[in-house]
Amino acid sequence: MKKKVSVKTVLIMAATLILLAISLFPFYYMVVQSLQPWDMVDKTLAPTSLTLRSYEYLIGKGGATNSMMWVRALLNSLLVSLPTAVISVAIGLAMGYTLSKLGFRGEKFIMDSLLFQMFFPTIILLVPRYMIAKSLANTYAGMIIPMCISIWAIFMYINYFKTVPGAVFEAARIDGAGDLRILWSIALPVTKSVSTIVFLSIFMQRWSELMWDMLISPDIKMQTLNVLISTQFKPMGAFPGPMYAASVILTLPIIILFLCFSKYFKEGISFMLK
Repeated sequence: MKKKVSVKTVLIMAATLILLAISLFPFYYMVVQSLQPWDMVDKTLAPTSLTLRSYEYLIGKGGATNSMMWVRALLNSLLVSLPTAVISVAIGLAMGYTLSKLGFRGEKFIMDSLLFQMFFPTIILLVPRYMIAKSLANTYAGMIIPMCISIWAIFMYINYFKTVPGAVFEAARIDGAGDLRILWSIALPVTKSVSTIVFLSIFMQRWSELMWDMLISPDIKMQTLNVLISTQFKPMGAFPGPMYAASVILTLPIIILFLCFSKYFKEGISFMLK
């Protein structure tokens, strides 16, 4: 016997689908407009013809003045986002393990100092950070090092390690393992779901960073894709098609990473909601 679906359930499902459609519509619009002929961009929602002209413009087949700058900007984004995410995971893992599993004097002061920093928006430290790191302007080190410490990531690891029995690490010490070996062989595998969500979150945050990159890397050869989009195309400018195409390219790595690690991402989200 089939179970009847209540009117309330139908309404909730319909509202969910409507909200989902609204949230996905900007992505649909971006992709469609990137494939539109240039004379039809922003004029229709359902294109009658599709073209790759906007993408060809970016990669050099369509007559862009300096099309290689788009390829270079994409590589720059990857070269700063990947190391930043990896180093942030390493620092967060090490500090989370140290503050939650290794008792030492001054631990409470460090925890309070980290928590204190979370109350201030990042923009407040933008100028002091630049004054400290300005000798590294137009270098990958200047774009990576100041962005490597994530207070949020450290607290994620601290909270996760609190759920792991201390006996697991004590057994490893009895077997002669040092802290570095414990971090690599035990802590990292145990925290793979949290490490995945931290990596993806830091990668997305760094990938979409704008203000810091504009300050520390004014040289066009060092600009990331996000900065290049903001500087090359004015709102409602003469080349809206390539602007949409560049935005699609900017979105693709995040989608690919999410699809590759969606299982661990969902596990990490479940832990955050507990």
